Amino acid sequence: MGKCTINHSYGDVMTKLENQSPYMPDELVQDTYRFLQQTITQETLNELFHLLKKYDLASEEVRQERNAGLQKLIR
Repeated sequence: MGKCTINHSYGDVMTKLENQSPYMPDELVQDTYRFLQQTITQETLNELFHLLKKYDLASEEVRQERNAGLQKLIR
């Protein structure tokens, strides 16, 4: 994924997670919500947003890659 110059807010990330959660594994959704209860850097918010962006439209292979990226980021 290329670097994005847009800073995404905490609210943007929460909205994106809410919208994409029906397409994601339940455990990953819950872990991500727990992670978002912490203080998070802008860089991490941006990375989370882009891992969630268009998750619902991604192929199964891309979803698996994003799941791995999310798990690495939040654990």
